[in-house]
Amino acid sequence: MTLTREEFIFLLVLIINLLVALVYYLWNTVFAVSAKALKNRKKTTEHLYDNRRTYLIRFIVMLICPVIGPLFFILSHLLHLIFFWSQVDLEDVVFSKDRVKIQLKADEERERNVVPLEEAISINDKKSLRTAMLNMLKGDIQDSLASIALALNVEDSESSHYASSVLSDQLNDFRMTAQKLYLEAQADNSGTECETMLIDYMDRVLKQKVFSKMEQKRFVHMMAEAAEGIYEKEASGLTPQRYEAVALRLLEIGDYEECEKWCLRLAGQHPDALSSYTCKLKLYFTTRNKNAFFESFNALKQSDVVIDNETLELIRLFS
Repeated sequence: MTLTREEFIFLLVLIINLLVALVYYLWNTVFAVSAKALKNRKKTTEHLYDNRRTYLIRFIVMLICPVIGPLFFILSHLLHLIFFWSQVDLEDVVFSKDRVKIQLKADEERERNVVPLEEAISINDKKSLRTAMLNMLKGDIQDSLASIALALNVEDSESSHYASSVLSDQLNDFRMTAQKLYLEAQADNSGTECETMLIDYMDRVLKQKVFSKMEQKRFVHMMAEAAEGIYEKEASGLTPQRYEAVALRLLEIGDYEECEKWCLRLAGQHPDALSSYTCKLKLYFTTRNKNAFFESFNALKQSDVVIDNETLELIRLFS
């Protein structure tokens, strides 16, 4: 059987391709891999290199794709030598797990078009309302639950459904976390860490008044119980802010007797705190106790406590 010229050239190309692939595979698996492994063991730093399985896959590719396969690997190796011949200098790179807060440039165009959620609800504009909802949900929404609750009764069904879903999830998370911290506080008879965490966590949500009256009362009394535990174990753990939080939450649910107890404790432990006066003023104003109100009011005027703008306006009003 005589081969034609084209068949002879094709067969010759296959044989040469087979020899090139075979030489490439044997050289790299027998000599190159062993030499690189030995070199790697002698160095203090570890370097990656191709293993025998990699060269086997390349050998198969060369057999399946004659000429093209070997040319591809040769060209890729040449490109690697040309552009990536030097070692990467990682001396200035820091591999740290510390969080870095990136300061991004303000998007002025977007900020100009942002409408507060309350305004979007009042004008009843669907597009503005949905945009405001999305912008709010991108951040920490635990401080915005009261605003989200306003969107429950809007005409836009999609916005109201979305607000209901988000609010429900957040309140369920609050119930579970508060109950967990409460049980841990009950079990811990020596420390006050769980109680302080519970008060700080609960006040952040309870002051927004997003629960029903019954549930709000239950959580406020739970918060007051945690404060009582701190007061008995280590009263110094009750800062003016925590005293004020407990007193104002009790005032909101109408438990005036308990509120007055915490106001007096606040005034006794932190007499130089502004909240020791403002809490009593709010309590006596709500209960219409005129004599006690002006007694606390005059005591505030005569004290050296630094006042804020709200208290300054109160002094101007009643002076």
